[in-house]
Amino acid sequence: MKRYCQTLDLKNDEELISEYTRWHSPEYFWPEIAEGIREVGILNMEIYRLGNRLFMIVETPDDFEWDTAFARLATLDRQAEWEDFVAKYQQVVPGASSAEKWQLMDQIFKLPETK
Repeated sequence: MKRYCQTLDLKNDEELISEYTRWHSPEYFWPEIAEGIREVGILNMEIYRLGNRLFMIVETPDDFEWDTAFARLATLDRQAEWEDFVAKYQQVVPGASSAEKWQLMDQIFKLPETK
């Protein structure tokens, strides 16, 4: 399994952050977006928040091709609409795709395995 870590900053406004969090709760999250995420091969996705900084962990199969999957994701039902909708909460360029908004992070440490 592959794991990707990404970051994105929200606008530094507690009301907007609260709304953004609500839109990611099970009651409000758009089902088409979850379906699309799974359809392109993502096995699991989690988002964490500290202040206005978001951290996302994406888990995929070993044969997952990041650029291909996210190019396809951008074409799926309601994905562009979702990206435009959540952009009002994010510090991003208007019209940016998910792959353009979320910045991939470089791993700098991994706990060594014991012998």
